Amino acid sequence: MSQLKKTGFAVVALTLVLGLVGCSSDTEELKLTAQQETEISERLAPEGEVVLEKDVASAPAAMASSGPRSGEDIYNKSCTACHSSGAGGAPKTGVAADWESRVAQGIDTLYANAINGVRGMPAKGLCMDCSDDEIKSVVDYILEQN
Repeated sequence: MSQLKKTGFAVVALTLVLGLVGCSSDTEELKLTAQQETEISERLAPEGEVVLEKDVASAPAAMASSGPRSGEDIYNKSCTACHSSGAGGAPKTGVAADWESRVAQGIDTLYANAINGVRGMPAKGLCMDCSDDEIKSVVDYILEQN
């Protein structure tokens, strides 16, 4: 073996030995202040928790008690991203020409497409906690804007 290879091997071996020595369990215990422990606990705490619907008996009652949301509220929460910009080919709110061919199909078809999804639009515009009547109110709201 050449001298260069022997030297390289020795350097790698020495690095590994020193690295293992540095990882030994005979190191001094790390002492933290109460403030440091609190800060570490806060940084490691989960951001939230997952709760399944089956584990929360009152979730449907809470949703029902709040009453139906307005078409405008739902539009602002779930629809405006696509329908204000035309993303994915969505007809723009306030641009009557974008809606003419859709309106010509009839209001029941518009409602059905909004509820079930059509082309690039997912069912209910991904507002999965919206009732069919709430989705219809969104359609009505959008048409009023044109």
